[in-house]
Order: sequence, then structure tokens, then C-alpha cells
Amino acid sequence: MLKTPLGAERFYSSQAEFPERNSLLVRITTSDGVTGWGEGGQYGPAEPVKTCIDEVLAPQLLAIDDASPGVVWERLYAGIRDFGSKGPYIEAMSALDIALWDVLGKSLGASIATLMGGRSRERVKAYGTGGYYDTLDFDRHRDLARLATVVERYADEGLGMLKMKIGLLPIADDALRVQTVRDVLGDDFVLFADANHAYNASSAIAMGRVLERADFQFFEEPVPPEDRRGYARVREHLDIAIAGGEAEYTRYGFRDLIAGDCVDILQPDICVTGGISEVRNIVALATTNNLRTIPHVWGSGIAVAAALQVCSWLPLVPYTHRPVPVQNEPIIEFDRTRNPLRDDLLSQSFVLQNGYIEVPAGPGLGVEVDMDVLERHCVK
Repeated sequence: MLKTPLGAERFYSSQAEFPERNSLLVRITTSDGVTGWGEGGQYGPAEPVKTCIDEVLAPQLLAIDDASPGVVWERLYAGIRDFGSKGPYIEAMSALDIALWDVLGKSLGASIATLMGGRSRERVKAYGTGGYYDTLDFDRHRDLARLATVVERYADEGLGMLKMKIGLLPIADDALRVQTVRDVLGDDFVLFADANHAYNASSAIAMGRVLERADFQFFEEPVPPEDRRGYARVREHLDIAIAGGEAEYTRYGFRDLIAGDCVDILQPDICVTGGISEVRNIVALATTNNLRTIPHVWGSGIAVAAALQVCSWLPLVPYTHRPVPVQNEPIIEFDRTRNPLRDDLLSQSFVLQNGYIEVPAGPGLGVEVDMDVLERHCVK
């Protein structure tokens, strides 16, 4: 388990304060000495996910003769579906699955994207996630100026796309924040908004109209994930694309999200929804329904590496001779809040170049963990 306090750099979304960054890394070593890394336990406390692995899943995994990711996933899920089809058990499954794909890639000398079916792209357009809330007591003069400074820095870093947070404040105050970001970054900057399920359907529609006037491209998690009818109502009344799925689990959850006409963009988190094996199934459902997939990314460098491999493989939806990022070409979430587990954990960090991040070319995930940094952030 990894934890790193943020101190004065803590921040807020519509749902919570973030005083620290935390996650759970899994390392699997084969009898031949091949090591694979996976990640889970990044949303809430890592302890429940660790317990699911230590007490239930790891013993079952060690008893399986064929440790191929697909074989393991189906066997383990069959053993937990009566009591663990969502939540910590699936996060634990995700971590194990990613690690097994990393092992498989290293054993065969191929990247995960290659093993999934091929590398459609060697770099992925990145969008920054930022524009969080610094405090709970909103002051227009103070906080709008702070927000302007922050988003200017994102543009200076080379980003051309940004997802900002909304939902903590009254709609009128968040409308000021939305317009501030648009004014600072200009008309050509691509913008998205994430409410972290802060609204009911009517409030989300009102906020969505604010976003449409400011020419935002998608509206993420407008209502709670359980409110499928609310999702459908919001999508019916707005022209902006509706995105969601970071709080959804496995192909079965996404099947229902699609069947309810809830979203235009699916956002499975690879470290949460079931790992790489299950994301392949989710993408099959998405492409069948002509829906885009933009993975949610929140955790450490391992999570970013896994998402880059998946984004390298993802098809255009729909296909066009000239791909257009967001419109039909996959993009990757690149959180810009402070996170040493993302920025310092790997031997070689991810670098933003002209708005893109290169997909690691090495076998498996294509990255190596700096063990000294790991030990520094590890909690027993």
C-alpha cells in the first residue's frame, strides 16, 4: 500500500477533500523470475482491496495451472460473483489482471497493446485534469484569479485540452468558473467538465446548458452512477456529449449503462473495472453500439502505463480516414494535481510533448518501478 500526504496542496472535488494520494500496487513474480506490476485500491482505502487479494484471490490464483490473464480472470470471477461483483473485489481483480498482462508481455517480449491486437498509435493525445477547488469557502475575486493562474500554467505545459471540476458550488458560481476558464484559454482550447455526480437530473441539465454556451465538449458524471434514468434524461435534453463509467464495474455494469441510453462516452478505469482483460470486453460493447471509450485514469504511474497501452490499441469509433482526437480518436487523461506516486514512482516518467504522451515501447507495460521511491511511500 502506498500513501503520500499532500499538505498545503490538498484540494477538493464536489464529493471530497483530497489530503493525500494513495494506491495499492501488486507485484507478481513467476517461477522463471519474470515480474509484473498491477494497480488497484486507488479510489478509497487500499486496505479492503489488499484483504481481498491476501485472503481470497491470491490463494486461488496460485492454485491455477495456467496463469494466462483471460483464464485467471474468468476463474477468479466465477468464485466471487455471488458476493463480489462490484467494489474492492473487482479492484483487486484489476490489479492482478494488469500484473498478469505485464508478465505475459515480458515473457513474450511484446507490449500489452501488441498482445491486445496491435498498436494503432505510438503516442496518445493527452488532456489535463485540474481546476479543482482550493477551499470550501468560495470568494469570487480570490478564487477566480487563482483558477485563471492555474489553467494558464496548464496551457504553458503544452496541453491543448483540459477537464475542469464542477459541482461543489451553486450553479451560478460554477458558471463563473466555467467562463473564466474559457476566457483565459481562448476559443480554440478543448474543454471538458466533471461534476463527480454532484447533481440531480434537473440541476445537471441547467449546468449542462452553461457548459454548452461555453462550448465544452463533454460533461462527465452529471448524476450519481446509480441514477440511470437521470443519466438518460440529461442526455436527452442536452447536446453536449455525456460521459461516465469510472464508478462502474465489469462488462455487466457497462452493458446496463449502454442499454439505458445513459452515455455517449464510456470511461472505464482499468484499475477499477476489472483490468485489461475486462476492458477488452467493455470496448467490444462500446464499438458494437458506436460509442467512444476514453479510459478514466487516476492512480500511480502503473495506472498511466496501463491506460497508455489500452489507448494505443483502441480503435477509432467510428472509423475515418483522418482521425480527430476526442471526436473519434482516443485521448488519455493526464491528471495535473500533485501526485508523487505518478510522477516519481517509475524509473522514467511520462513526458508531455506537443500535447501527446508516447506509449512505452518495451514489453508488457513498458515501464519499471523505482524500488527506492516505492519503499519511501510504502505503508506496512
